[in-house]
Amino acid sequence: MSIERAKAHLAAWGRDKDVQEHDHSSATVELAAEALGTEACRIAKTLSFLNGERTILLVAAGDARVDSSAFKKRFGVKKVKMVPAEEVETRTGHAVGGVCPFGVPDSVDVYLDESLRRFPTVFPACGSSTSSIELTPEELEEYSAALAWVDVCKDWR
Repeated sequence: MSIERAKAHLAAWGRDKDVQEHDHSSATVELAAEALGTEACRIAKTLSFLNGERTILLVAAGDARVDSSAFKKRFGVKKVKMVPAEEVETRTGHAVGGVCPFGVPDSVDVYLDESLRRFPTVFPACGSSTSSIELTPEELEEYSAALAWVDVCKDWR
């Protein structure tokens, strides 16, 4: 199960026991905010994109939307293409609704969007549609082995 993969990954920092499992789905930003009793903007959603043979995982604030022009410029792609739903688990190691930057294959490049830095803590998923963990942006950067902070989202400022 991918939640076990995420927990095993987080165990390296002693944070596997901090993964919360909810009674209700947290598969969307709105559902996660409801399950956690927080604002939707503090949900750290993880979006998956195609980049040739590689996969880009972009973790952004729940209220942010990808700016296609900024994304194309930053990643040098001609077209912004999300990973098709039927390929998400194969490419990321996690099923739709539980995609997270923890315990992902080596063919995945993780980036964090600037939209997350405005919060003291955020809530990414942990490999299932009913899990999450509360992390500071700095912890998220460290635990995800993010390659960089990027500014490719809009509508959050």
